[in-house]
Amino acid sequence: MKDVIIIEAGRRERHYWLDLWRYRELFYVLAWRDLAVRYKQTVIGVLWALIRPLLTMVVFTIVFGRIAKLPTEGSAPYALMVFAGILPWSFFSSGLSEASNSLVNNERLISKVYFPRLIVPVATLAVAFVDFLINVALLFALMAWYGFLPDWRILTLPLLGLLVFLTSIGPALWITSLNVRYRDFRYVIPFLVQFGLYVSPVGFSSSVVSDQWRLLYSLNPVVGVIDCFRWSILRGQSDVYLPGLAASLLVTAFFLWFGIRQFRKSEKSFADLI
Repeated sequence: MKDVIIIEAGRRERHYWLDLWRYRELFYVLAWRDLAVRYKQTVIGVLWALIRPLLTMVVFTIVFGRIAKLPTEGSAPYALMVFAGILPWSFFSSGLSEASNSLVNNERLISKVYFPRLIVPVATLAVAFVDFLINVALLFALMAWYGFLPDWRILTLPLLGLLVFLTSIGPALWITSLNVRYRDFRYVIPFLVQFGLYVSPVGFSSSVVSDQWRLLYSLNPVVGVIDCFRWSILRGQSDVYLPGLAASLLVTAFFLWFGIRQFRKSEKSFADLI
């Protein structure tokens, strides 16, 4: 008896999320390749993942802590407060920057083979997550250096890592789909990341923002994430502005829905446009 091949209209759409699991090995391959290429033929290799946040911490500590004399959170060293903000911001900015070009950089794979395209930017975010884990190790080294030991709140750090991942993936998918159609975005994204670094409370505490503007300021989804990280790392000495956290979570949920929706809407045309 001969095998019968049945072509079913719309099957690919209905089984899209199941296909993500079926192609999980491709996800592992892409993530490992991107991780290997990132530090290939560099003199100090993975140490770049440590040097960049350290230099940012030093600059922000001097500019905002020493020159501008902005307050720290409770009794925490200013440098440690800054690094607690750098931790989620580095994940967010690296994921956004790398994911935005991920489809364009894999144009040969995209144009020749079928697989759920969502795998490509998510694999890039996985590489940013590795840098995040390296920075967590550096965080504990800094806490030991300053003699500022964590309490039970540090146990919430894995959950907050998931939160910053969800915060990153929505905008990353949206901008990735735009970058395939409009290549100008490759020049816009570095500007947006640089601008976001200074308007987000990375080098200073969000408590310096006046109460009348703080809820509006929290519409930046990174604000709530950074506040939660500081609450976890600084033994609760950094208060979480609950209305602002709720606003940040709502914006995160919206961008997660919107990013996936726009990515899936544009996915069919990626092979033609790329």
